Amino acid sequence: MKSTHLEPFPDPVLEVPDDLKRNIIVSSIDSLLNWARKSSVFPLQSGLACCSFEMIGTAMARFDISRFGMEAFRASPRQADLLIVAGTLTWKMAVPLRRLYDQMSSPKWVISMGVCATSGGPYYQSYSVVPGVNHIMPVDVYVPGCPPRPDALLFGIMQLHDKIRKYSLVGKVAGQ
Repeated sequence: MKSTHLEPFPDPVLEVPDDLKRNIIVSSIDSLLNWARKSSVFPLQSGLACCSFEMIGTAMARFDISRFGMEAFRASPRQADLLIVAGTLTWKMAVPLRRLYDQMSSPKWVISMGVCATSGGPYYQSYSVVPGVNHIMPVDVYVPGCPPRPDALLFGIMQLHDKIRKYSLVGKVAGQ
């Protein structure tokens, strides 16, 4: 027999003792996992040109990328969940870079750093230059500049943290 009851069921009344009220946090699995992901992003460095020097400068003491949970750049794509493409991407390098992206575990994110990675830069008319990383793989955050300063990359990482915070286990934006 089908129910035609259209009103939501009332919430159960739970009595929480006073000593436990300070020790309980009500949250969702999505927000807990996204907090952990945001606080421990493991980047894979793909320094293809001069932007890589600025990316390396981000890890030094003045800019200190470790305050965003990125202490060490990973050498293996299987240990990384963020690919930072910094510099001019050529068609010859596009195949190995896509292979690295495919080997990363999900969820994975991509930052396109610099004008050359975003649109080809001053070499956009060259036969050997990819006119943007987004032709090879999906890009989550674009960091403009030629080369972008380390603080611009840190701002891009903060933008990525906002995206990670809204990520959901079912692959949609949380809350939709």
